[in-house]
Amino acid sequence: MTEYEFTLKFKLPDAEADPANYLEALGEAGCNDALAGIGQAGHISLEFIREAGSVEEAIYSAITDVHSAIEDATLIEASPDYVGLTDIANMLNVSRQYVRKLMEQNRGAFPSPVHEGTSAIYRFSEILHWLTSNTKREVKTTLKEIAELNMRLNLYRQVKKIESSNKDADNCISQPIPKEIQNILKDTPHLAS
Repeated sequence: MTEYEFTLKFKLPDAEADPANYLEALGEAGCNDALAGIGQAGHISLEFIREAGSVEEAIYSAITDVHSAIEDATLIEASPDYVGLTDIANMLNVSRQYVRKLMEQNRGAFPSPVHEGTSAIYRFSEILHWLTSNTKREVKTTLKEIAELNMRLNLYRQVKKIESSNKDADNCISQPIPKEIQNILKDTPHLAS
């Protein structure tokens, strides 16, 4: 068994609900391996350290456990996925200056941000892939696996939001999302008619 560290952020069925009201149910559903962030009404963030045979087993079982405790909870984000330079530095145990230096020295090759503004936001899996391909820096396999799966989950959610027929979203990523996880994620309303 391997330990996987990841965070799942959910919107609660009631926007005014106190997330603390769900803690007991989450514990009974198997989320004893998560630290809950309950600072915002209507939302809950769960930082998991889950032992499992694979990253898919760890993250999918966590989503299933949360959904069994809070049936109509909507997954907002699986992380790490979207990261800024400070996040990258913290997760790799290096300085922010080191990451900035890598970015500046490799402008043409460094992964492009998914959002640029006052702060640039990157896909963590792309950063990790670039680091392992272009530097001598060792990156934990589990960290790469988590970032890759979280990216697929977040992309899947986004595609489900905008596509109208539901038939093509299931093929938008290279590895299929299990049907029970698709069913949990499908409650996002469609923007197209």
